[in-house]
Amino acid sequence: MPLLVDPALPHGTLRDASQPRLATGDGLVLRPWRGSDAEMVMDAFAGAEIQRWHVRRLDTPDEAGEWIRQWVDRWDAETAASWAVVDEDDQPLGQVGLREVSLAEGSASLSYWVAPEARGRAVAARSVDALSAWAFRVIGFNRLSIHHSTANTASCRVAERTGYRLEGTLRQAIKHADGWHDWHLHGRLRSDS
Repeated sequence: MPLLVDPALPHGTLRDASQPRLATGDGLVLRPWRGSDAEMVMDAFAGAEIQRWHVRRLDTPDEAGEWIRQWVDRWDAETAASWAVVDEDDQPLGQVGLREVSLAEGSASLSYWVAPEARGRAVAARSVDALSAWAFRVIGFNRLSIHHSTANTASCRVAERTGYRLEGTLRQAIKHADGWHDWHLHGRLRSDS
């Protein structure tokens, strides 16, 4: 069925390029995940806070390796992307990524988490800023969003700190281990930047 409008971004926007390394400008780098990051990923997903908000765990090195490997396919399919957030020693501190990528609409949602030992240093906010700048200025996305449980106040602070306006609340939009949660929806437009 033909579209009546041109897609905001053409097919191949992501897959025809290599996933880039992105610098935050203050010591952090966003880089593609590597197989050697599997132990850190497994340790991070063992944490109670990450399990609470991301509703999954990884129990074996093979599962962590598969979690890392999936990102290549998702980049090539232009549906999602994920970066390891690393320090100046190339040690992963967390993750930031694009989910629900729609090239036709020029939109995506952001996700992020930070390992317990790296919290309290604005790692998530600095990473969201760097990824947002690249997505808007280099790729040309029109809209990015962040959604999180209304009970996840830390995620809400990251969204607000990085210019993602609270646009509303979706009732019972996600199921966590303790039941259904309402979701805050934050949005940012390229023209907001």
